[in-house]
Amino acid sequence: MTKLTAEIEKILIERFGNDNIIALATTVDNKPYVRSVDSFYENGSFYVLTHGLSNKMKQIHQNPCVAIAGDWFTANGQGINLGYFGDKENEKIAKKMLDIFSEWINNGHNNFEDKNTCILQIELTDGVLFSQGTRYDIDFTK
Repeated sequence: MTKLTAEIEKILIERFGNDNIIALATTVDNKPYVRSVDSFYENGSFYVLTHGLSNKMKQIHQNPCVAIAGDWFTANGQGINLGYFGDKENEKIAKKMLDIFSEWINNGHNNFEDKNTCILQIELTDGVLFSQGTRYDIDFTK
């Protein structure tokens, strides 16, 4: 397994640094749950706009170990609820979400006045990426 290199980071940004649908899996009581989520990649993490009372967030609260899959990439990580989208601490990532998710973020589906509208960070621990015939086994830990 190799640490995250500049070459691998470049591939991940090119492939996932914009609005992407990925599969997000959670597990509770040895039962897996998977769903598709809009996300984007930045600096070893994927970010998802969601609702704090959703099943995925309830499951992550019980067991933060998650897995993702999308476009020749699979990974494990930790789900972290960064809290309310409008919190001062989330200002930088929220601005990125408004830009990256601009095609749909203001379509009426999201209520930014609701304190349960939150940001899920999926902090990656390890993963496997395929690109141009090469397999990269990645260690994301610092």
